[in-house]
Amino acid sequence: MEQKANSRFMPILTVLAVVVAIGLSFIGSGAVGGTPINEAADGALSADATPFAPAGPAFSIWSVIYAGLFGYAIYQLLPAQRAGSRHAARHAQLRPWAALSALLNAAWIGVVQADSVGGSVLVIVVLLLVLIRILMILRKTRTHTKTDALLTDGTFGLYLGWVAVATTANIAAWVSTFGVDKFTGWEWAAVAIIAVVMLIGLGLAVYSRGRIAPALAISWGVTWLAIARMEGQYESPIIVWAAFIAAAVVLVATVIIRLTTERKSARTSW
Repeated sequence: MEQKANSRFMPILTVLAVVVAIGLSFIGSGAVGGTPINEAADGALSADATPFAPAGPAFSIWSVIYAGLFGYAIYQLLPAQRAGSRHAARHAQLRPWAALSALLNAAWIGVVQADSVGGSVLVIVVLLLVLIRILMILRKTRTHTKTDALLTDGTFGLYLGWVAVATTANIAAWVSTFGVDKFTGWEWAAVAIIAVVMLIGLGLAVYSRGRIAPALAISWGVTWLAIARMEGQYESPIIVWAAFIAAAVVLVATVIIRLTTERKSARTSW
């Protein structure tokens, strides 16, 4: 009975959660009366608020992620992904976590709109943990079609990679609310954070056997961080070079791991 309820109601609940997240994203953009995220909380999350804030265009990746989430929501609703199909087990495991990730995304926007940077850190850390759990499910379950690979693995891979970068930027924004401005050694502190993000990207590459989507999102975010540090109050050639190198290392290492994994799989199949 419980399994039938899950196969009947969870697909619908997943769609509703994604719709709520996308709806609140319009509020967060300021398009329908809300305060834009970069202006909320006294600008704590703006592109020049901290040494670790990416430039504004970096956030356009959310459009791709939301489009992917909407595509996934429709895809998992189709009969081919419901009970009785060979894909059913994979999506039955994913749906609760996918819905939770969408609701946490919506909650993050709401918390920022309420000017609570500390609360936003708590929400985004939980969101990151949920997305890591989704990656674990994706890793142990098989992708059966290219559509599934694109809408499921691709979407949540980008989502995870971007949130990994956004979490560090969010924490930096929270710390800045305590009055920390240009303290001595702030450039090297930012470089250290970039190194942590790079290690996270490499860890995801190894664990996921070279999934490209997380690496693309991390490299995207870190590259725009480099661009943001080319001017403004936190202009820093040191950070620019560190960020560009980190982005390249994550992307190249992921591609190498992916190619190595595919070669091993080809040899095993023989």
